[in-house]
Amino acid sequence: MSNMSVLIGSFGVGLLLLAFFLSLFKIIRQDTITYTLMNFTGAAISCWASLMIKYIPFVVLEAAWSVVAMAGFINVLLNRYMIKKKCNKLDF
Repeated sequence: MSNMSVLIGSFGVGLLLLAFFLSLFKIIRQDTITYTLMNFTGAAISCWASLMIKYIPFVVLEAAWSVVAMAGFINVLLNRYMIKKKCNKLDF
């Protein structure tokens, strides 16, 4: 295991934990772009670090987490778009 994989993995896990902490203490909501991007980025970076050390169980875990977080991000964007679209229709 290299120092680089430890640094990369620590950053990814740190980002995931920060998102969890901020959500838990109601500093950010889970249905925000910030939260979903922190989750996706942290999981993707953690996946990369796990791949670097060839630890497949965590590669699978973090890859799945990344996919779910990206789906959440897309959902947040679509919801914002739909809300904006509805507001625009009401303005006419």
